[in-house]
Amino acid sequence: MRQFLANVWHLFVRGWRSAVRLPTFLILSIVQPIFWLLLFAPLMARVVTVPGFGASSYLDFVAPGIAVMTALFSAVWSGVGLLQDMERGVLDRFLVTPVSRGALIGGRVLNAALQVAFEAALVLAVAALAGARGRGGAPGIVVALLAAALLAALLAGCSSALALLARRQEALIAGVNFVALPLASLSSMIMASALMPGWIRAVARFNPVDWAVVAARAGFEGRWERLPGTLAPLAGGALLAAFLATRSFQRYLRTL
Repeated sequence: MRQFLANVWHLFVRGWRSAVRLPTFLILSIVQPIFWLLLFAPLMARVVTVPGFGASSYLDFVAPGIAVMTALFSAVWSGVGLLQDMERGVLDRFLVTPVSRGALIGGRVLNAALQVAFEAALVLAVAALAGARGRGGAPGIVVALLAAALLAALLAGCSSALALLARRQEALIAGVNFVALPLASLSSMIMASALMPGWIRAVARFNPVDWAVVAARAGFEGRWERLPGTLAPLAGGALLAAFLATRSFQRYLRTL
């Protein structure tokens, strides 16, 4: 176990250094959520007056949702880095070393989770500057960042599994574009669930993005009773996605 954790750490550092040396993607991935935050907050400010919305400030309502958005639009592309390692022969060299396949996925998942936590913190900081005041205080912000990080881990595992199975950037890009927008739309990211159509509420119950949004919003607003039912499935989903991605190496090796 000690060797496994050491391998995960070294692979995480490798991925973080790559992101720091080429910060363009990191910058672009944070600009869009901040733009959405500053756009939707004034655009939909009066929606809180609709009976049943359940919030007094739309900025307070949407800030945790936009923080979770960073996970959706960043971590889903984690598989691209894995595909690049395949094309350059880096992955094949890793596979002939003592490094476990679980560590290869674990380092990538950890990198995606911490990167998203950093991006989500920036979004919440901008929201605070714009006037958002969450009632959960510092613990609530930690919960919101944890929810975003767990969603990032889940999505990074799924993206890595798809990359290993498809082995083509075109297939990965098509898959990501096919699921990313529906996952965002079929959640309470920008609209209260009480005002959504019944069929969307039903679908959202099985949507991990909505789990993360509900958890982040509950922490931000200090409603701790809603956390166990959302954080636990997120953590379980992240572990399952990492396991499936690790098992996908078998399919990858058969195609060599």
